[in-house]
Amino acid sequence: MQGTESNLNQFRNHLDQFSTLSDLQFKVVVDHIKIRKLKKHEVLLHEDQVVDHTFWINKGLLISTFTQDDGREHIIQFAIENCWITDQQAYYNQERSKFRITCLEDAEVFALSYESRETLCAEIGELSHFFRRKANDSFVKLQQRLLTYLTSDAQQRFELLCEEYPTLIQRISKKRLAAYLGVTRETLSRFTRS
Repeated sequence: MQGTESNLNQFRNHLDQFSTLSDLQFKVVVDHIKIRKLKKHEVLLHEDQVVDHTFWINKGLLISTFTQDDGREHIIQFAIENCWITDQQAYYNQERSKFRITCLEDAEVFALSYESRETLCAEIGELSHFFRRKANDSFVKLQQRLLTYLTSDAQQRFELLCEEYPTLIQRISKKRLAAYLGVTRETLSRFTRS
């Protein structure tokens, strides 16, 4: 992988959240990463595409969506810097994607193939620990989002989103934010005026 020192430092800091890699181990990881630069509105992953990579966001904002047969779009995830994004089910089972991942801003992502991830986890125990912890965090966040959606009103969901991702609100359109929260734009406007 070719990348600037600051990009690699940021990625190393991210990995160091849950692991302690030696310089040599980190170099091995970096050798398995491919950098992709994407433009705003560019599609990173199409529906029905075989999913063989997961993506770490170095720069930018991406959105994962699911579109029903009747055309209704559902927002699955927003991903900003230091987040991972892919169609998890398709990635882990090496299946076709149900989701579309699109750039809402110019972006730079680090792509890690499924094969490389499995190889790295088998060779570097610290990295296996890192991905296990990241998976656990993802499961917890998904469960929290589900419970919040089931038990909280729209105002509470908005406040929790602002608390967890304070810069996200300024980076996405009101239309997408309202769709994510399951409210109309008018209702969202009442929240943002408060």
